[in-house]
Amino acid sequence: MEIPAILAIILIVAGVWSLVVWPQFLKRVMKDPRARDASGKATKFLTVHVVLVTVSMVLGLATAIIGVVGLVA
Repeated sequence: MEIPAILAIILIVAGVWSLVVWPQFLKRVMKDPRARDASGKATKFLTVHVVLVTVSMVLGLATAIIGVVGLVA
């Protein structure tokens, strides 16, 4: 299946956006006082956000790869 070049570029931009934005968000979450309890252990707040960021970055990477393949093919 071929996709138009403009759609491939949109996929690449969306993928790169995810790969740039989500790590910055995770840095802020890690500094949040809700991220760790009094003994320094990770809280559910941190765990949920780490999973969210991980899934979003994997999908962002996949989106970018699909865009590149669509542009090259």
